[in-house]
Amino acid sequence: MDLILLCVFLPLVTVAWGQYGDYYYGPYNYGDNDEWVNVYRQGFNFQCPHGQVIVAVRSVFNKKEGSDRLWNYACMPAAQSLGEPTECWWEEINRAGTEWYQTCSNNGLVAGFQSQYFPSVLDREWQFYCCRYSRRCPYSCWLTAEHPGHYGEDMDMMMYTYDHYIRGATTTFSAVDRDRQWKFIVCRMTEYDCPFQNV
Repeated sequence: MDLILLCVFLPLVTVAWGQYGDYYYGPYNYGDNDEWVNVYRQGFNFQCPHGQVIVAVRSVFNKKEGSDRLWNYACMPAAQSLGEPTECWWEEINRAGTEWYQTCSNNGLVAGFQSQYFPSVLDREWQFYCCRYSRRCPYSCWLTAEHPGHYGEDMDMMMYTYDHYIRGATTTFSAVDRDRQWKFIVCRMTEYDCPFQNV
């Protein structure tokens, strides 16, 4: 009898979990393993397709190549509850050689990165490409762990659950290692319009 009840209730639990639990995003499609959005010491501009946001960031460091990194990104469609992006823009530039903290203004979500390499400081300047979804607002925001865990290491940051979005980042820069560590600002978004403009 217990086996019959298990066979009846297990599919129901699975359906309920799929409706109300966290969804797993992966696996991510970065393209071919040897494919990067940049070459060492060169600038790049990466934007997700319309209606998609950044969900994973991969990078490798090479001291011999000007203490620079190769970068790659994965995108996924935003939740249907957010609707279509109502506007997208490039945020202000974060200067090379300095520490910085930035979130997308106007409740935007990160949908791209732009970067330029500066040999004088062996570092890059950065800009976020942000998209706003109607008047949805962030909540339950948190910072990820440092990526990479130590300066000079490879980096692989992934969003593991659906309905969590990257809104920005804070970075530290090592003048000794000439490398950055990133903590990404991750939030959930309301499923309704709200009055707050610049959260």
